[in-house]
Amino acid sequence: MSALLDVQHLTVAFGRKDAAPVVDDVSFSIAQGETLGLVGESGSGKSVTAFSILRLLQPPGQVTGGRIIFDGQDLLALPERDMRAVRGARISLIFQEPMTALNPVMRVGDQIAEAFTAHGVVSRADARARAIELLDAVRIPDPSRRVRDYPHQLSGGMRQRVMIAIALACRPPLVIADEPTTALDVTIQAQMLDLLRQLRERYGLALLLITHDFGVVAEMADRVAVMRGGRILEDGPVRQILRSPAHEYTRRLLAAVPGMHVPVSRRES
Repeated sequence: MSALLDVQHLTVAFGRKDAAPVVDDVSFSIAQGETLGLVGESGSGKSVTAFSILRLLQPPGQVTGGRIIFDGQDLLALPERDMRAVRGARISLIFQEPMTALNPVMRVGDQIAEAFTAHGVVSRADARARAIELLDAVRIPDPSRRVRDYPHQLSGGMRQRVMIAIALACRPPLVIADEPTTALDVTIQAQMLDLLRQLRERYGLALLLITHDFGVVAEMADRVAVMRGGRILEDGPVRQILRSPAHEYTRRLLAAVPGMHVPVSRRES
C-alpha cells in the first residue's frame, strides 16, 4: 500500500541549525485509511513532529533536515501560499486543549463555517447548514441550537467535538490528533475514541494519533511508533509491539497501562 504521508529523516532544532535536535532523524509513513499511533512521554518530540508536518513551528524552531512527502509533494518545499491550501483542507489538526484553540468570542457554528469558506468548499449561505450537519455527525445534541453557542457554554467534551467537526469540515484525507483525550475524564475519553473510530471509518481518514497512553494506541491504532528523546525507538503493527516489544522503554510504557499484559523479556526470564 502506497504511503499518503511519508516522513523521511526529519530533524528539528530550536535556535541555531547546529543546536542539539529535539526531533532527530525521525522516519515513518501512514497509508490512506490507516491509523498510526505516535506514543511517548511529554517532551519526547511528538507534538514538534506534528507541527513540523504542518509547518507550524514557532521560531526559533526550524526543520534542519529531512523530507515530508504528502500525496506525492514535499511539504517542506512548497511555497507558503500552497501550504496554506494544504492546512485544514488536506491535513487537519485536532488540538489537545480546545479552549485555547477555539475563538472565545465567535459562535461555534461560525467557527466551523469559517473552515468551509476559508477553503472555498461551500458558499457562506450553505456553510451554516453544513456546520449543523457536522455538529450532528460528532454527536452534539440539538445541533441547530448549539450552533449558536459560544465555546464557554459547552462542556469540555462538547468543545473537543467542535474541534473534531472543524478538523473534518473539508473532508481531509489526513487528520493529526494531538493528545485529543488528555483533558477529558475517563468516560468522555472513551466516548471520544469511539467517535474518532467511527468517523475514521465513515470518511476513510488516515489518522496520526499522538498520545502518551499506550492504552489509547492499543484500542485505536493499526501501527505504532514509540518515541523518546526525539527519536523513534521502534515501530511496527500494534499487535506485534504489544506481544513482543523490542525496547525496554516500550515495556515500561506498556507496564504503566492498568490491566495490560507485558511480556517478560529474555533478560528477566
